[in-house]
Amino acid sequence: MTATTSETKSSNVELKTVQSIPSFAGIEADSSGGCCKKVDAPKSESALKSFISGGVGGACCVMVGHPLDLVKVRMQTGGAAASSSVFGMLSKTLAKEGIRGIYRGVSAPLTAVTPMFAVSFWSYDVGQRIVKGYGQRGMTAEEKERKYVLSMGEICMAGAISAIPTTGIMAPSERIKCLLQVQANEVEKGGTAKYTGMLDCAKQVLKEGGVQSLFKGTGATLFRDIPGTIAYFGTYELVKKELMKIQGIDPNKGQLSPIAVLTAGGLAGMACWGVCIPADVIKSRYQTAPEGKYIGFFDVF
Repeated sequence: MTATTSETKSSNVELKTVQSIPSFAGIEADSSGGCCKKVDAPKSESALKSFISGGVGGACCVMVGHPLDLVKVRMQTGGAAASSSVFGMLSKTLAKEGIRGIYRGVSAPLTAVTPMFAVSFWSYDVGQRIVKGYGQRGMTAEEKERKYVLSMGEICMAGAISAIPTTGIMAPSERIKCLLQVQANEVEKGGTAKYTGMLDCAKQVLKEGGVQSLFKGTGATLFRDIPGTIAYFGTYELVKKELMKIQGIDPNKGQLSPIAVLTAGGLAGMACWGVCIPADVIKSRYQTAPEGKYIGFFDVF
């Protein structure tokens, strides 16, 4: 009886000793007999993944949407057929200028939009981390370990943050693209082309007005893109969330199909342009106006 009691006490001491081993980052106590075992730390979402995905998506966006963007700019800046319908003007341009005509000026956005979308989604990821850090102020270390779900307001704030670094790439690209697209209106009226292409346009703009001229309309671009990205990312995340509810998908375990993600992106794009199209009209007119016509982009109003 005494021997049995002694063995039991000894076992209890060994168990307490193992259980009292503290857990450190990546290491925890092993109650199976060994001292300790390595535990993989939770992996954070990769900003590089957002960067690459955004770049590929940006290239696809340009190739699909540029013909309609061409029509949009010509109508906004008072082209020869600005009073006609979108599809009427598109078919007229296609018949008169061919495929090359409806993709006029595509080199500028294709060169810039791929890195621009990459920066946009990367900065959205960074924006989420900034907002998350702000929201976790005052939390204990244990509370910070739990999954933090961003509210819709925080998602929109992260979207607004993403517009700031993106504008640095967007503004000069938009300036060149709009000048090349509007030039086609003058050629159609019998005028001569001033620019032979994207590089020639950039060189002449820099020669005539320097870097300041190349970045003309940066404020107008930011004025357009901040509300636009708020609407885009807010709608995108909201639609994805609702689609998951409808399909009965657990956000922690499953993911939406590519078709569902495309649907969310399409609706987000509609929300974005529904919000920022008035500012886009102002931006296009300001960027293509002769030097000295407007004091600033607010003067365009």
